[in-house]
Amino acid sequence: MEFSEHIKTANVEDVVLRRPFHPPMKGTLCVTGHHLLFSNRDGDSSRLVLLLLRNIDAIEKRPSGSSGTITLKCKDLCVLQLDIPGMEECLNIARSIESLSSLDSVSDMYPFFYRPLKLSLQDQWGLSSPEQDYAQMEELDRWRLSHVNRDYSVCPSYPPAVIVPHSVDDKTLVKVAKFRHGGRFPVLCYYHRKNGMVIMRSSQPLTGANRKRCREDELLLQAVIDGSGLGYIIDTRSNQQAQQARMTGGGFESKSSYSCWKRLHRQLERGKVLQESLIKLVEACGDDSHSVDRWLSKLENSKWLSHVHTALATAGLLAECVERDGHSVLVHGSEGTDTTLLVSSLAQLILDPNTRTLAGFLGLLEREWLQAGHPFQQRCAHSAYSHARLRLEAPVFVLLLDCVWQLARQFPLAMGFSEPLLLRLAMEVYASDYGTFLCNSDQERCAAGVKERTHCLFQSLLRPSERERYSNPLYEPTELAIWPSVQPQSLQLWRGLFLRWTQHAVHLEEAQVELRNLVIECRGAS
Repeated sequence: MEFSEHIKTANVEDVVLRRPFHPPMKGTLCVTGHHLLFSNRDGDSSRLVLLLLRNIDAIEKRPSGSSGTITLKCKDLCVLQLDIPGMEECLNIARSIESLSSLDSVSDMYPFFYRPLKLSLQDQWGLSSPEQDYAQMEELDRWRLSHVNRDYSVCPSYPPAVIVPHSVDDKTLVKVAKFRHGGRFPVLCYYHRKNGMVIMRSSQPLTGANRKRCREDELLLQAVIDGSGLGYIIDTRSNQQAQQARMTGGGFESKSSYSCWKRLHRQLERGKVLQESLIKLVEACGDDSHSVDRWLSKLENSKWLSHVHTALATAGLLAECVERDGHSVLVHGSEGTDTTLLVSSLAQLILDPNTRTLAGFLGLLEREWLQAGHPFQQRCAHSAYSHARLRLEAPVFVLLLDCVWQLARQFPLAMGFSEPLLLRLAMEVYASDYGTFLCNSDQERCAAGVKERTHCLFQSLLRPSERERYSNPLYEPTELAIWPSVQPQSLQLWRGLFLRWTQHAVHLEEAQVELRNLVIECRGAS
């Protein structure tokens, strides 16, 4: 179906646009295949408003005599209102927006049509590859690069190349993959140069109710800790959840079969629970009719900061096992595509100074989220306003960004990037001009031609003009680990994101810009 077939009414005159921080504007509303375009009557191009339709999370229609009002609730948490003369025009516009904002085909989405002047489709798409990561490692005699998944047949959600113990051959990996949920066998995601310990990640073993064993899986994990004596398995489910998983074919590593591994359970919520938490948080932040006590009560009831606490605490535990105790760690939950990636990413930020630079952080996201198979298209189909709840939605990536913001707030000199970068990523993951967050895996992106036909957000963010905007002028590199405090008083609501469209946020942003300019001036003078 052509885009034009979704558009019932293309243009409407005398529409009034109401949006945060701006007076009402009267002008022309135009619906295109991917955008809403609003232009005011005086023709001032600076007052042109362009809204990506993919950014719209929910549409509410309200009749008012012979006209109507459409409220657009966006995935970036902004709320817009359109007062449209003519009830028929109002309904037609609403139907057009509903249809075009929910297109399912990846190739119909705007990144496949976005062609900025300063970017070329011939540019390198990503920042790194498993091959490059492997080349930077030490002790190459203990590890090797395997291409067992070159055609994605062993694990559909893994990249074509992975790093595994040198003593484990590809035939063994294939057998281990059959013993792990979704084929996600244990692979290396971080090598700690200080002591040679590693972080591995995988999905749950398929032990089932009969406590099945896989000798190859046991051999692989033994090879990980060969010579170091003991390893830790951090399971991001509770012990009860892991036990229940056995009834449906999943399970966990038993003490008898993995005697050199100590299993620790740290429950991190995911799925519907996390999505409902975000919905409650946004609802609380958008309601200014309550007293302070009532607002704080709603904030606490959302449990969002509890999820932030648990994620940072678990990542801190993982980092302690590696840095302070000197042991390698395997981290997994059930599927290994959500909380597993959340914890492994945060632990690397705590331990590795290279991941705290602008390029290093974007490289971490590419390696631990894009290449590692986080299903972005499923998890980020809708945000906090949508009335259509899908079972697979969950703001795990937004939770990661919040945790990174907490780290940056506690260690303002340690991060080479600034809050505006995190805010940009929180917006781009739901609706973007770039193809970076499209699809659910590297395999799907390759099949859809994403890397050949769309531009890469991360490459764009590293251009000189963008790099300057998103860099932290206070950055002072340190080789030390940064250990976050998870005490209640140490964790705060991320106002820049969740209170972004309030007057309070405007003043806060103005103050931050002024402070940034002062720092740059002072450093230039010195």
